[in-house]
Amino acid sequence: MTGTLGDRLDQATRGLPAPLAVVDLDALDANAADLVRRSGGTPIRVASKSVRVRHVLERVLAVPGFAGVMGYSLREALWLVGQGVDDVLLGYPTVDTGALDALAADPVAAAAVTLMVDDVAQVELAARAAQARGTTLRLCLDVDASLRLRFGPLAAHLGVRRSPVHSAADARVLAAAIAARAGVDVVGVMFYEAQVAGLPDSSPAVRAVKRLSIADLATRRTAVVDAVQDAVGHPLTLVNSGGSGSVASSAADPAVTEVTAGSGLFVPTLFDAYRSFTPRPAAFFGLDVVRVPGPGFATAFGGGYIASGPATKSRQPRPVWPAGLSLTSREGAGEVQTPLRLSGDADLRVGDRVWFRHAKSGEVMERFEQVHLVRGTTLETTVPTYRGEQHTFG
Repeated sequence: MTGTLGDRLDQATRGLPAPLAVVDLDALDANAADLVRRSGGTPIRVASKSVRVRHVLERVLAVPGFAGVMGYSLREALWLVGQGVDDVLLGYPTVDTGALDALAADPVAAAAVTLMVDDVAQVELAARAAQARGTTLRLCLDVDASLRLRFGPLAAHLGVRRSPVHSAADARVLAAAIAARAGVDVVGVMFYEAQVAGLPDSSPAVRAVKRLSIADLATRRTAVVDAVQDAVGHPLTLVNSGGSGSVASSAADPAVTEVTAGSGLFVPTLFDAYRSFTPRPAAFFGLDVVRVPGPGFATAFGGGYIASGPATKSRQPRPVWPAGLSLTSREGAGEVQTPLRLSGDADLRVGDRVWFRHAKSGEVMERFEQVHLVRGTTLETTVPTYRGEQHTFG
């Protein structure tokens, strides 16, 4: 394969109007193979929020080593089941009573979808829907995988704020409450160690937190699983853990039956500093230069695709080709236009195309109705995103 990234993308998409989204299939396939290698035989569940393109989800699920989808919305899960996906674990709780009723009314969906819960109030909504339809809904307990440290009177919470269920005792109480209700059954538990999976290995302090977290979960996962199984009176079939940045360490725990990965397929800029794998960027978007406001500057149309999370520079898209481009500090990535500062030998003229990477993985696909799948300098196919199929799911 010859030519720079930008040359190849330009050639593959020549004649197509911008803004446009592209996935490099060579990088995508290599990233999928690397995830399978790092999982060491533990099945990988694909996080749909980090993809949001049904064709790509299906492509990845066809790769040996991948099994099932982690969805982010119950209505999304119902839609995916209708498209032939037979295993969807929700990554987040739902209070959508209409979708819960639709799930309970559909035997195929009820068998394929597992709901995520961490509170009796969520369980009660699912139980009511199930009891009204005379069925049983599958539940998974979301267990807080953050690292909690205490230094005398001081306490530290290292990780995201998700579930109130942290200890084996917490999990036992919730599992027992579910076991007392008709229409719902606990089939699994999930641990998302965001402080391991979602942070780059950028400093000795971060790496120390990761080591402590892995050691903590190595004992706490087993204790939680035992407590939940004891409370519900039967073995669990699902113990989910991890993310793209922690596939190997999560899969190494014998208690884990599956790991989740999504961002490791497209590899956005927030994953560039990871040491646990080799980043191969696979998703890009292209903008066209529409004016040159002065020496050393060019302005592209569109581009204000800011990632969720703390409003910092790391959440902005990054121009990657041609080399020598950067966002301006005063304007950043704009709603309708994005000014670019040129340095070195960079030279842009009206009509030139600039290629960017997004800070997060699937979010950028919400901005486009279709994505072009390229291999080398060839456009293999163009497929709809979720948005292009008239779905956003929040």
